[in-house]
Amino acid sequence: MLGEVHSFYKDFPKYHDVIDKLKQEDADFLEQINHYDALDKDIRKLELKDSPIADDEMLQLKHQRSVLKDALYQRIIA
Repeated sequence: MLGEVHSFYKDFPKYHDVIDKLKQEDADFLEQINHYDALDKDIRKLELKDSPIADDEMLQLKHQRSVLKDALYQRIIA
């Protein structure tokens, strides 16, 4: 769905406490999750504006978000 929020709290509600703990105790995790949130926000804005960039650029942004999300998820479940 266009413009859908992909936040970790929404997508992984059972890990809310773990996410909060990592954000407080791990500066690298905090930096990465902030980057993920900013990337997700940029993608949503572009989608809501009917993607005013080339398709391959949008796919690249979404791929970056996916790779980052996977990496962060692995840290959450570790």
